Parts: sequence; structure tokens; C-alpha cells
Amino acid sequence: MIDEGRRIPNPPRYANPPHSAGKIPGNGSDMALKCTTDDKLEALRRFYRINRRLPTYSEICRIFGYNSKNAAFRLASKLVEEGYIEKDDSGRLIPIKGRFGLPLVGYVQAGFPTPAEEELIDTLSLDEYLIDNPDASFLLKVSGDSMIEAGIFDGDLVIIDRSMRAKSGDIVLACVDNEWTLKYLRSASGSYELVPANPKYPVIKPQGELTVGGIVKAVIRRYQ
Repeated sequence: MIDEGRRIPNPPRYANPPHSAGKIPGNGSDMALKCTTDDKLEALRRFYRINRRLPTYSEICRIFGYNSKNAAFRLASKLVEEGYIEKDDSGRLIPIKGRFGLPLVGYVQAGFPTPAEEELIDTLSLDEYLIDNPDASFLLKVSGDSMIEAGIFDGDLVIIDRSMRAKSGDIVLACVDNEWTLKYLRSASGSYELVPANPKYPVIKPQGELTVGGIVKAVIRRYQ
């Protein structure tokens, strides 16, 4: 029997404290007041990539060297009108979906090399690209090598979606004997078993209840 996540602990929530001091990329002395709206927008994007939130009005003043918050309010209003940002119910600035990601500049072949041509195609938010259901998703750090043949290595981060119904062949977060593990879910003779992606580990055949806490949707790895 698969319990589709009814017993999984609540996933951790990742949110920046509303008044935490953000890291300022640059300062007013090197951001001239006469810089273009595009320049200012790019500075806000850098802030967002570092701090995972937009700056407060006070921080906007620090970034651009404004002497009063009126200038920050005017800039924010302009960006709201142009569809780059919006305000939540508390008045905090938040990005419009798709406006504050990383630039997607082209494609690269994984076969024979071709001359690299850099062309801005779109702006890509990794959160939006990798996560379909933010309210039902969370990150886990992988420990161990039982899934290496599935491309999941020790130290990787996996995105777990607990809103989807698991099916045979999915890589799932499962609980067996009060221990959580990451394995392939496989249907076998009317029951389910957990299959590693490393031949040195045995197939797990639960004798009691099997709890599935979510499905692996993506793997994140840093190379440097």
C-alpha cells in the first residue's frame, strides 16, 4: 500500500525575512543617477539573484545613491507600470514571473563543436523552470551513492514534488521502517518495491506500509 505523503513531515519553507538586510551589488557611488532604466533594472536583477528578493525602498536609495525615498518610489512605480515588478498586499516589491531570471543566450551542441553564437533569446528563472508546484515542493540534499546510475550523486540537491501521484518507474522519496530513502518505485506482483540505481545495493521489498513522500522532479549539482 502506498500512502501518498500523508505522513511526510511538513517540508521546510524558504523565505527571506521581510526586513533582513540584503547584500548590495555596488553602491550609489558607482551607479550614476543618470543611468538608464535598463541599467537600473539590471542592478535590481543582480540584487534579486543575490538576495532572492527585491530591495526595500531604503536599499534602492543605497544602490542608486538617491537622497530621498521619493526617487525610489518613482522608479518602483515606473517598473510597475512597465510590467517588471508588482506590489504584494503589504506593499513589498515582488518580481513579475519570468522577469528576473538568468539570461538564456542560445544553445550549445553536446556533439560536434560549432562556433558559439551568443544571442539573447529569453530570460529564464530556474525556480520557474524546475518547479511546477512551488507550494508542494521542497529541496533535499542527497547523501550516499545508491542512485548514481540515475545521475543522482552524493551531495546533489533534489527537488521533491509531493503533489503528484507516484507511479511505477518514478524516482520517489519513500519511507520504509521509519527511514526515508530515494529510490525507483517499481510495481511487482501486486505490491511495490524500491529499486536502487547502483548494483551494489539490494532491492528493498517493504513488508509493511510504504509511505511515498514525493517524486523527484529535478536534480541540481554544482561543479565548482
